[in-house]
Amino acid sequence: MQKLVTLNGLAFGTTYRIEYYDFKDTIKIEEGIASVIDSINNSLSTYLPESEISKINRGNSNIVTDILFQDVFKLSKEIHKKSNGYFDPTVGILRNAYGFGDTKPIKLITDLKLDSMMNYVGFDKVRLLPNGKVYKTNKAIYLDFNSIAKGYAVDRIVSYIKSKGIKNLRVEVGGEIRTHGKHLFYDMNWTVGIEGIESQINNRTSVARIELINKSIAGSGNYRKYRVDSLTNKKYVHTINPLNGKAEQGDVLSAFVIAETCAIADGYATTFMAMGIDNSKKMIPSLENIEAYLVYLDSLGQTKTYITAGFKKLIIE
Repeated sequence: MQKLVTLNGLAFGTTYRIEYYDFKDTIKIEEGIASVIDSINNSLSTYLPESEISKINRGNSNIVTDILFQDVFKLSKEIHKKSNGYFDPTVGILRNAYGFGDTKPIKLITDLKLDSMMNYVGFDKVRLLPNGKVYKTNKAIYLDFNSIAKGYAVDRIVSYIKSKGIKNLRVEVGGEIRTHGKHLFYDMNWTVGIEGIESQINNRTSVARIELINKSIAGSGNYRKYRVDSLTNKKYVHTINPLNGKAEQGDVLSAFVIAETCAIADGYATTFMAMGIDNSKKMIPSLENIEAYLVYLDSLGQTKTYITAGFKKLIIE
């Protein structure tokens, strides 16, 4: 009989939890998962000085990127185009300036300083060349794929586990989740909770629960991820609008997205946070295999939800 194996650990500055059913010893699979995590870090982590992305961010134009970097770059380009620029990995310079990156924040971000930094924002200023190298119109452009990398990591871990013949699994990294098969002990589909905006880190609460059947879900929210400047007392949120460079609270408070892959779900969750409720409502129906649960503030400041029909069908009553 297959047994439920549960693995817990740390990766990408957060925690992971992996559950799967198997007959075999788990040691080799654990080693393989660790190898996947290391590979993604070495390619995409802005926190590792010797990663591919860090070298590129320092202006090295001779780095031949690996398949992991290229996968994330190409998917980011696709979402960037479909979102009319609201998803943009070149906001790294702004994320650092506002205090959400790997450098110290700028003490005072004036309009003049913001205008200057916006010269280095725009994914259209970056290209992946046929030889695998990255071309930037300016060496100071700072790439940051953190808004999609966790989801991509989930996908790579799932692919690795499935390659070992395992068919029933659930992988979660920092709240981004992908499932395959069933929870055999209960003979039911895997379920996932939708976290409420009042939820606390040490007391997480769900406002709904869904069945996730061979799909992925990723969430984004500014209800906890913000920073208050000690000098100006101004509140900055981690979702940055790449069109104006502002890190101000928009009307979407949280976004949960279901998609075929976790990288896609992760990317669009960030996109909907940045583009706001009106633009999101217009865009979502045009996207294939995307379902969303958005919590937002209406014009009167009241908290409302926008839930697509496909998402509603998965909610467990």
